[in-house]
Amino acid sequence: MAERGQRTAPDGVPARIGQVVMLHHGGDREEARRRLLDLWTELGEHGDPLHRCTLAHYLADTHDDPEDELAWDLRALTAAEEQRESVAVRALYPSLHLSLAADYAKLGRLAAARTHVRRARAAADVLVDDGHGAGVRAAIGRLELRLGDGGPGEELGIPSRRGG
Repeated sequence: MAERGQRTAPDGVPARIGQVVMLHHGGDREEARRRLLDLWTELGEHGDPLHRCTLAHYLADTHDDPEDELAWDLRALTAAEEQRESVAVRALYPSLHLSLAADYAKLGRLAAARTHVRRARAAADVLVDDGHGAGVRAAIGRLELRLGDGGPGEELGIPSRRGG
């Protein structure tokens, strides 16, 4: 434990994940996947659950195969469950369940997709009223409509800042 007045080294994992996500968003999906997998190996199965959750969630987006994407999103949810009372983790649940719903929809597993989109909607109350929160809520609404879930979707009038 650091003594009073000493500084501890900041946790660099979130920044490292963020750098790789920027690489992915810049179009280098293969390199992003490779770097995220290297970081996953470095963290190990006993690494910080929030880091593993975030990392697996982003890793899912780097995969083309819907089964692989689902496997990584399930790893993200499993890691989140280890710290379910954490405010930071609770804020990830809407996006985690939305991703799982989309994964299951791609695989034609509509009952599972509907279950997760309902969970995403139920968890969305923790989202901040900002561009990200509005975007996630709008995406939940679009998927609810696509799945015929009967959720509130567009009738809530929640605009998307992501253009749709």
